[in-house]
Amino acid sequence: MARTPLSGVACSIARATDLFGDAWTALIMRDVLVGIRRFDDLAEDLGLSRKTLAARLARLVEEGVLARERYQASPPREEYVATEKGRELYPVLLALMAWGDKWYGEPAGPPALIRHHACGHLATPVVACDSCREPLTVAGTTQLPGPGGRVGPGTRLLGRLLTARGEGDREPAAAADPAPPAPR
Repeated sequence: MARTPLSGVACSIARATDLFGDAWTALIMRDVLVGIRRFDDLAEDLGLSRKTLAARLARLVEEGVLARERYQASPPREEYVATEKGRELYPVLLALMAWGDKWYGEPAGPPALIRHHACGHLATPVVACDSCREPLTVAGTTQLPGPGGRVGPGTRLLGRLLTARGEGDREPAAAADPAPPAPR
């Protein structure tokens, strides 16, 4: 059965999962971002068929998430490296890892830990507000309509819900973040 493409849905989550919704793709990115970059090493680590791995890697290269870089001239050999677009997926994978550690963790503890280079401490990823640095939660946030939103496949009800919220709930930018008073 063919999968329905989500790239045309007016939802950033739908568009992202169109590429990354496949578990193997997320695990390939995990491996590449941690340092496993060669085809044979990826195949061995993941236990994935070479055909499936080749298809996933080709799509990630086509989407500009990974790039091939030559590491040996004779015979020619290439490895996969994350582009800027691919590296920006890392916080998403860390958030998924933290959720998995919390809800599906083993009694012995998580399978991997994250050390933050800047402070040297072990870290747990948190999605936070870029203004106040407080964690973002379902209870503490409201989604409002964005400029690229529309009602359509994948957002028939959501688009209407966000539009209704935006009609009376959105503060003008000036009221939400007033300019400082002019110097005297």
